Amino acid sequence: MAKTWEPGQPGVLSLPSGRLIRGRGLLAPFPSGPRPEFGLYLLGSRPRPTEWDSRWVRWRDLHVPADDADALDAFREAWRRAETERVEVACWAGRGRTGTALACIAVLDGVPPAEAVAFVRRNYRRSAVETPWQRRYVTRFRGADP
Repeated sequence: MAKTWEPGQPGVLSLPSGRLIRGRGLLAPFPSGPRPEFGLYLLGSRPRPTEWDSRWVRWRDLHVPADDADALDAFREAWRRAETERVEVACWAGRGRTGTALACIAVLDGVPPAEAVAFVRRNYRRSAVETPWQRRYVTRFRGADP
């Protein structure tokens, strides 16, 4: 049986396929409720270990990922795991890097790249995807065959 998030929980993005992924900021208090089973952490330096499976993508604040191939692989892993697991994507504030990653994951789920930023802003957080280069990264993102 799938152990995913509940729709409508704070920070939970519902993708067109029905997969649910929670975005959050690590600076905020840890949300109440169930723990994630997999976390994708988008930070400039390695995060602290977690009690659940996790993956780190090197990604400086207000920038794009340091390694496109690693980021694509991480986005694909988060998308696949979200079908049956509680997956969270997080950076410090939960806006720029998290929003950019969620938009790329939405592209993997079938949202056209040109519409992915608006999709995430409408369904996750209005301030998601903070910089022009993050927006450009999403509109140029091609996930091809998840």
